Amino acid sequence: MTPEAIKAILTKIRSYEIRIRKAVNSQLRGSFSSVFKGTGLEFDDVRAYQYGDDVRRIDWHVSAKGDETFVKVFKEEKEQTVFFLLDVSQSQNIGEASGSNKLFVGKEICSVLALSAVKEESEVGLICFSDQKEKYVKPDKGMKKAYEIMLQLFHLEASSPRTNLDAFIRYALYLIKRRSIVILVSDFMDEGYEESLKSLSRKHDVIIIHLVHPQETQIPRLGLIPVQDKENGTTYWVNTSSAAFQQRFKQRLTQGWDKLENLALKLKANYLRIRTDRDFVPQLVKLFKIRNREAKMR
Repeated sequence: MTPEAIKAILTKIRSYEIRIRKAVNSQLRGSFSSVFKGTGLEFDDVRAYQYGDDVRRIDWHVSAKGDETFVKVFKEEKEQTVFFLLDVSQSQNIGEASGSNKLFVGKEICSVLALSAVKEESEVGLICFSDQKEKYVKPDKGMKKAYEIMLQLFHLEASSPRTNLDAFIRYALYLIKRRSIVILVSDFMDEGYEESLKSLSRKHDVIIIHLVHPQETQIPRLGLIPVQDKENGTTYWVNTSSAAFQQRFKQRLTQGWDKLENLALKLKANYLRIRTDRDFVPQLVKLFKIRNREAKMR
């Protein structure tokens, strides 16, 4: 990628970040509140329940062992770490080389949020994965770290076309020791990752950003055609003009989306589905407004 192209991307990302920050601050009537609100607390100890304590903090496991009710005691986290987990497998390359391409949009989203995070004194780190580790950037603070992440993202070319979300998430679990905000960006075109995602959500504050492209939902009626799986190279023949095929395809696709969204709800993880042919900034603003409301309720 040429220096001119990198400069244009950075200018675009800065404009995105300014739009997000203005919209969030306007919604909060000018009061400062981080768009990366996590729990802000980490578990410290338990103590006996006292009148007026929040019942949501009762530790039922500890209380069940004796005759007294105990509540969890938390201490304030002094620093917040934000980790970006980006799927860079071949299925992410659906769409034009820029603009609506899922991988390109995923890189833009990670970049603009990294820029926002460092401006709020958060550490930011990055893991890119296919069916193997493609890139790791150790978390740190400062604008220099945000620009390092951006440059690494837009220079990255994955060495493997395949996807293994289960291995990806397990690698992240192994690598990220301290409780963090984990932003997982993928098209989730894989299976068998649900248990590892549950483990990730138990340990970290997870935000799931699900990238979809209109080409995935609209298959033209072209009759009997060969379809190649980009990741494993296998070719299948399908009758795209068949009404039964069209119905099965759409149903399977939307069921997969709903399944992921319902899993996120169950895990108390934030979920955002982004169509890559549309402006993602308003969608991100909506997500962080929800997170700010949730933080105030804690």
